Parts: sequence; C-alpha cells; structure tokens
Amino acid sequence: MSLATTVVLWGLGLGVIFGFIGNKTNFCTMGSVSDVVNMGSWGRMRAWILAIAVAIIGTNLLAYFGYLDLSKTIYTGSSFPILTFLVGGFTFGVGMTLASGCGSKTLIRLGGGNLKSLVVFVFMGVSAIMTLKGLFGAFRAGVLSAPSVTIQFDHSQTIPGLMTGFAGLDAKALLLLVTAVVALALLIFVYMSKEFRKEADNNLSGIVLGLVIVAAWYVTGHMGYAENPDTLEMTFMGTASHLAESFSFVAPSAYTIEYLGYWTDISNVITFSVSAAWGVVLGSLLYALISKSFRWEYFTSAKDLTSHIVGAMLMGFGGITAVGCTIGQGLSGVSTLSLGSFLALASIIAGSAITMKIQYYLMMREA
Repeated sequence: MSLATTVVLWGLGLGVIFGFIGNKTNFCTMGSVSDVVNMGSWGRMRAWILAIAVAIIGTNLLAYFGYLDLSKTIYTGSSFPILTFLVGGFTFGVGMTLASGCGSKTLIRLGGGNLKSLVVFVFMGVSAIMTLKGLFGAFRAGVLSAPSVTIQFDHSQTIPGLMTGFAGLDAKALLLLVTAVVALALLIFVYMSKEFRKEADNNLSGIVLGLVIVAAWYVTGHMGYAENPDTLEMTFMGTASHLAESFSFVAPSAYTIEYLGYWTDISNVITFSVSAAWGVVLGSLLYALISKSFRWEYFTSAKDLTSHIVGAMLMGFGGITAVGCTIGQGLSGVSTLSLGSFLALASIIAGSAITMKIQYYLMMREA
C-alpha cells in the first residue's frame, strides 16, 4: 500500500470517528451559537471551546517536538488578506444559519438520513467550485485578496510568530508559552461551569473531536512527509502544493463534485480531507443505524428549500473565501494559533448570531 493511500485511509477512519461522535453527542457549532443567542445555554458552546483547547494543545505539542511543521499549512503564512477573513467568515456564518448547520453538521445529518443536507451539500459544493475556480473566484482574488487590502507580516501570522523576540524567548519557548496561556484560559472558562462538568456527551465531543484534529495533523504533517514530502499532493485554491492539512469540509464538497463529474480524469486524486468528509457521513450513518435513530427527512415547503439553497451557496463562497469553515478555521486553523483563523472564527460567529437575531425579529413580526 502506498503512503498516499495509507494517509487517505487514515482520513476516512478519522472521519468515521468524527461523524460517529458528532451524531451521538449532537455536536453542532451553529447549534452552540443558537443555544447561547436564543436560550442563554452554554453547554454545546463550551464543548466546542473544549475541542479548540484540546486541538491547540495537541497541535502545538506536535510542532514543538518536531512532528508537524506549521509553516507547511494554509493558515500560517505571512500574508494576511483581512477582507477574506471578515467577509468570508461573516458570509459563512449567515449561510450556515440559513442552511440549518455548517459543513460538518451537513455531513452528519446526511448520514442520519436528512435529504435537506444532500441538497445543501450539492449547492455548497457548486458554490465552492465557483469560488475556487469560477465566477466567484474573480471577486475573491481580485477584490477581497487584493494587495491593497492585504497586510504582509515580517514573520508568520501565528500569535507566537507575531511575538518573535518577546522577552528574549526563542521560537520554541514562545510556542509553549502562548499555547499554555491560550489553552489554560479556554479550559478555565469551560470547566468553571459546574453543569458542564456533569455533561458527559459535551465533554466527550469536545475531547474526542479535538483529538481527531490533532491526529489529522499528525497523519498529514508527519506520516505524510515521513518518506518523501512530495508524496502527497494537496490542493488549495486550485493550486497543487505540498501541505499538511486537518479537517475542513467546504473545499472537500467542491472536490467531491469534481470527482463525481470527472472520475476518469487521472489528475483528480483523492486527498485526505475528501476521504475524511466521506468518513464523517459513514460514521454518522453507523451511529444512526446502531442507535436506530436513522430517519428520512425532507423539505416541508418551498420557503424551506429556498432558505437552504441560499444558505448553502453562501457557505460555499464564505468557506472558501475565509479559508475554512467552523471546523476548517474554528478548529483546524485556530489550533495553529493563526491570527487569521481567530478573525475568521469571530466573523463566522458574528454572521450567525446576527442572522439569528434577524430571523427572530421577522418571526415575531409575522406572529
């Protein structure tokens, strides 16, 4: 078995774990925002934050001990196109609210029999292709990523990179310091809640899904480069490059559409992220069958259909533009301590929360 095939199979297996646990624990980033905005409940939000903390600790320990080169990721470069994070993140947040869930939740629901999610996945994939290589891509590259609105840092845009030279500490010491401070602050916030400490499912999802992100970095950033750094060909923004990657679900939806349409084209190589996305569907289906919770769901009205299609298109554009979704930026990107990832995540949450407030206002007016 080739190294590339091994890595792809690891992606599938880790995706199965993600989908199984995500379905079992009802892990949903949009749902966590909704719980806070609409009900003042922080349980699922704390689970998400716990996953972030675990991912940050694990990812940066991999980097510290030499098992992952953070410079070989899409999140840590010196170029900082601020509008891509702001506009892309905000758009994705609006879209996931209209579509009843982000990319990961779409895949989890698809595995559980939700036909709405199939429609969302297809339209999100088409929109993502248009943003990577088509009509929307011209606006993304020419306007949102234009040099005039892009900041160039001297070093990496990671927080440790931006603090280079602080207190005379070397790069590895800074990495440990920032990791410890950020992760500790998040963990204190998470476990200061007595209620959360008793919530088994939320603790399970936060810990396991955080570890899945770390495992993905190890597989693609260490195993994938163990023999030959040119063995694995990852694709980002339509350009072949040799990058480590973790979980993200918008670009894989685009590549899946391409694979299905151009399956015999030898240039279409299954990557880790695509196999991971398929694994999430499989893992969710497995849990749904074991728990006997599998059921077919479908649209109830034309308005419902329209909302999901519009939301899916916004997610496809926003997820590619922001260089990731709630998982791609909110877990994988943030785990690298990238400033752009934190900004994209904040924009996603803002877009979702504002949309929920508007939806509530319109609902009250209709009532």
